[in-house]
Formats: sequence, structure tokens, C-alpha cells
Amino acid sequence: MPSSPIRKLAPLAMEAEGRGVKIYRLNIGQPDIPTPQKALDELKKIDRKVLEYSPSQGILSLRKALVNYYERYQIKLTPDEIIITSGGSEAVLFAFMSCLDPGDEIIVSEPAYANYMSFAISAGAVIRTVATTIDEGFCLPKVEKFEELINERTKAILICNPNNPTGYLYTQREMNQIRDLVKKYNLYLFSDEVYREFIYTGSPYISAMHLEGIENNVVLIDSVSKRYSECGIRIGALITKNKEVRDTVMKFCQARLSPPLLGQLVAEASIEGTEQYSRDVYEEYVERRKCLIDGLNRIPGCYTPIPMGAFYTVAQLPVDDAEKFCAWCLTDFNYEGETVMMAPANGFYSDPELGRNQVRMAYVLKKEDLRRALFILEKALEAYNNR
Repeated sequence: MPSSPIRKLAPLAMEAEGRGVKIYRLNIGQPDIPTPQKALDELKKIDRKVLEYSPSQGILSLRKALVNYYERYQIKLTPDEIIITSGGSEAVLFAFMSCLDPGDEIIVSEPAYANYMSFAISAGAVIRTVATTIDEGFCLPKVEKFEELINERTKAILICNPNNPTGYLYTQREMNQIRDLVKKYNLYLFSDEVYREFIYTGSPYISAMHLEGIENNVVLIDSVSKRYSECGIRIGALITKNKEVRDTVMKFCQARLSPPLLGQLVAEASIEGTEQYSRDVYEEYVERRKCLIDGLNRIPGCYTPIPMGAFYTVAQLPVDDAEKFCAWCLTDFNYEGETVMMAPANGFYSDPELGRNQVRMAYVLKKEDLRRALFILEKALEAYNNR
């Protein structure tokens, strides 16, 4: 089981804070944007006498609210096709455990969200990767690269759209190519779409649920963590029209009894009547993206493509080993009592030699903090390379 590149440097950060150093955390997708007031009010007014188990598939009223939410994106569902999970992470894990046997293979483009590897290991599955490159903006490789990996053990393709860690947004053409592969080889398509609210281009959002002819092959992964800044309530969803998959997922749901009761109440309160909140949050991220990307590309030796979705980017730094540099920023460096924390990107690749000079950065801080973090990063790079 690999360590998370997002959290593996956390002990060094705690030690730095213990020394009084202020840290600008660009390593993790924890927004500083407030949770919707409507959701916080719901939490405060819960007056139940018993905090009981909820149904294993989640509260019906929440699933009905999600049906209305997905309708906004032309995704037509019934409540029975939605299973509430303990965060999007549990949804991925249950999808793997329900659809894959030990030794089965999943094809994933990389760099990829690092915990996919952990979930695959938990399920006894094997991740096979197709590399994308920073020079090509992390666009999807030719479909032949996927097809070269398909064998009798291949059972699924996994995508994250918009992508974490790169911010890449799949085009209609790329989604159609994936659909054709899924259909040709009768594969599952696991589609992590937790960042659909954060798309910064005029191109339409293409969900795996929009793809015709593979409706029974698609398993959608979702979460309220990022769109409502509710990472701590641990509410996600697994969505599929495949009844056999749902029936199998429910066995795992019953084994863990139920998703968090209070989290479900807060999530339900977040869905309706928060449209203005979502618009304001989106506009804020548009500005934060511009602030970070423009600032990064002005630092000598740094380069990052423009991400078209989510709130991450993978950046190339003028260092030979980004993991050592990220650790050094926490152990040996501060500028006026402040430093930066980033996620080394080699942990998002299957081969740790890839992405050695890259980091993933999340633009989840307010613009003033992003500007200060970039200033400190430039000072850190100067000091590191002049040692």
C-alpha cells in the first residue's frame, strides 16, 4: 500500500508549524471557501432524540434531491440508481470490489489520483497506466495506446473528468473513443466526476452517463466534498443503471451498515437553494486559477499548462527531485517565517521516475494567499538551487 503523496509530508508540516512556521497548503484539495450557510444552519438545528442508523443505500430524501440535481446536467436517474457512500473514496472502493476479481486489470491514464492505486490494492486489482505528458497538456493519448493494454484480464477503464491531478477536461471526441473501447471489449467504465462544477471552457460537460450504448457499463463516482466545501461530512455517491452491480455494491454497503447520518442531512440541505452560492464559488475559482497559473509561469524555470477543470494543476519546477524539494521547504526553509507545502507529482505516476521534477498544486486558497505562496515558492527555488 503506497503512502499518499498528498499527505505523506504531513508530519514534516506539523513539525514546521510546531516551530512557528506558517504554511501555505497547496498540497491538498481542501477549499478555504465557507460551506453553504443553508447547510450549516441545518446542522445547527438538528433536534433528533436519537442519531440512528440510516438505510445502507442512504436516506431516500437525499437520493431524491440528487435525482433533481443530476437532471440539471441532463442525467436522468431514479433514486434506486443512486447509492450514498462515505465519500467518493468509498464509492471507488465499492465499485472496484463489486466489479473486479483479484488479478483483474483497470486501465487508467496517468498522472492519476493516487488513491486509485490504494483502492485497487485493497480490491486485489491491478492498475495498468497510459501515460500523458505535460508537454501535450496531459491530453488523452491515442486510443491505440489503450487498446495495446487490453487482454483477457482487463475489466475496466477508469477516468477522472475533469481530472485530478492535472485539471484536464476530456473532449467529446475523447469520450466517444473511450465509449467505443468500452463497448467493443464489454468493459466497465468507472467515471469519477466530482469536479463537474469547475469547468473553465466553453466546451460542454460530457458525463459518462451521456454516452449512448454503454448505459449498463457505466459506474459514476460522485461527492459533495468539493462543490459545497464539505470534505469533512464524508458523503459521496455511486451511481449506475446496472442493477446487478447495484445489488453487489449493496452487500458491501450493508457490511459497513450505513453512511454518516449527519453528513447526509447536511448534504441534502446543500443541494436545493444554493445556486447563487455555486455561481459565486465558480467565479472565485476562475480568478484563483488565473492567479496561480499566471504567477507560476512567471517564475523562472516553472511551467504548467492551463487546466480546464477542477482546481488542480501539475507544474514542472527547476529542480531535479521535487519530493526532496517539497520536504526541504518544510524542514530547512522559511521566508519571513512562512513556507509552502505541495504534493510531489511522482506519487501520481505508477513509475516514481516519472514526474520527478513536478508537483501538484491546488488553488484552493484565497488570491492573496496564492500570491504570497507563489512569492515564497520563488524564494525557495532560488535558495534551493543556490545551496
